[in-house]
Amino acid sequence: MAIGTTLTRMAEGVGIALDSVRASKVRAFLTILGVAIGVMVVIAIGSAITGINRSVTGMLETAGPKTFYVFRFFRDGIQISDGSDELSPWRRNPWLTVEEAEMIRRLPSIRDVSVSEGTGGPVSYGTTDLTGVNIAGFGPAWVLVNGGELRAGRSFTPVEYASGAHVAVINEKLAEQLFPGLDPIGRRIKIFGQPFTVIGLHVEAASLFGGGGDPRLAMPHTTFTKVADYWKGWMDIAVLPTDAATVADAQDEVIGALRGSRGLKPGEENNFAVVTQDRFLAMWSKVTGGFFMVMIALSSVGLMVGGVGVVAIMMISVTERTREIGVRKALGATRGEIMFQFLVEAATLTLIGCVAGIGLGALIAWGVRSWSPIPAQVPVGSVVAAVLASILTGVVFGLYPASKASRLDPVEALRYE
Repeated sequence: MAIGTTLTRMAEGVGIALDSVRASKVRAFLTILGVAIGVMVVIAIGSAITGINRSVTGMLETAGPKTFYVFRFFRDGIQISDGSDELSPWRRNPWLTVEEAEMIRRLPSIRDVSVSEGTGGPVSYGTTDLTGVNIAGFGPAWVLVNGGELRAGRSFTPVEYASGAHVAVINEKLAEQLFPGLDPIGRRIKIFGQPFTVIGLHVEAASLFGGGGDPRLAMPHTTFTKVADYWKGWMDIAVLPTDAATVADAQDEVIGALRGSRGLKPGEENNFAVVTQDRFLAMWSKVTGGFFMVMIALSSVGLMVGGVGVVAIMMISVTERTREIGVRKALGATRGEIMFQFLVEAATLTLIGCVAGIGLGALIAWGVRSWSPIPAQVPVGSVVAAVLASILTGVVFGLYPASKASRLDPVEALRYE
């Protein structure tokens, strides 16, 4: 019986709130708008971050769960440098070399390695000229180490790598732009003004190159260093342990070998960085944590605006319904019942704004997913958090008007004109 009575009162409160929206459209719109903006920010940013996190995780998984990386320098989070040695610690670290990559390849726990350097540059075919194409130079085992597979053609061989052959493997986006409707294999393109032959088409370019939304290609690293205009000194090495070795054991072996070859003494810090996928994810979590803080701050402003609107519209509602409150109290309604009704009304107003905000946020997520490489997806957690936050906003900001309504003297309320 009590549950049925509570549901009846809630339904009554919702109905009165909807009537209030229809009767005071401008005031209600401003209240709803503030909440909607706050919720929209939560859904939109949450969707983008969820999509990027899944993309990053997928990229690392595609590269193989055991693959790790050797960098000249690596630091978690945002780095600020004014060009000085103090704020540019990477300057103290020597460049990684191909010889060091070959030394790592020969270690017992290592199955294979691939060197990598990249830049942006011009690529053309016939009358089609593209600029800023992402161009990477890899070792011959790049598909094995970095992950993915070829949909058509092949990768370059160790012989082509050693000879610095002018061959390239492209991704699907580049193939669409250079050869729409044509088979790209065997076609001659120009990279940095020099002729290359397309020998392969990679099927999982998004995971391999870190994003399938841009045109990208790979060539032998030996060729890359001769033809590319790039920032030297930032070669990295992708390392794939053997099936029998653990990632930790392989890391220890690589660190020991590099320290020995570089003559580092016990107690001296490494002048290189060995980075696992877990560390990549931890770094990314720090970055996305900053976005979440911005999201919370922006959404809080919207909810505060909506909350102020709730106070205003509910105070007006209390004034307009003073005689009704007096009648209800005269018929036996308690203070708790009056407060409950007004709190339901306040929560209904913010909940309407929440629904509108969820719809707008989902629309933005759809746009991001459709028009960018970010696979934005509305997270259920963000929706639940938005609903709870909007209801809580309505209840908190509706407490004062509800309390004022519940404290009205029934005799004075009945005399109110």
